[in-house]
Amino acid sequence: MIKSHNPEGWKRPKGYSNVISATGVMVFVAGQIGWNANEEFESDDFADQTRQALSNIKACLETAGAEPSHIVRMTWYVIDKQEYVTNQDKVGVAYRDVLGKNFSCMSLVQVAGLVEPRARLEIEVTAVIPG
Repeated sequence: MIKSHNPEGWKRPKGYSNVISATGVMVFVAGQIGWNANEEFESDDFADQTRQALSNIKACLETAGAEPSHIVRMTWYVIDKQEYVTNQDKVGVAYRDVLGKNFSCMSLVQVAGLVEPRARLEIEVTAVIPG
């Protein structure tokens, strides 16, 4: 079972959850970046790379028998926080298109760099298959 919680009296967060409880099989997805299955970048655009990284996450989840609704935690690593903020609307559309309206606990961290020089972001995920 996966359940979202919010501390009493707190404003409801937009696009994420403050707290999730879950029981079941845990699935850990390594950091995914905005390249395709052949490890090729099709775009240097932040929103495009976000959509691709999320699609990669969805494919990884499916391989483990999980689905987007099983995601309980996401950590986003971005090269430029302002690039994320500027593209937030497009990122939101990509997120909902690929993962639906499943809002896990999330953190966003600005980093000095990623291993792949063309990568604009990297996202890692923890999911729990209920049961």
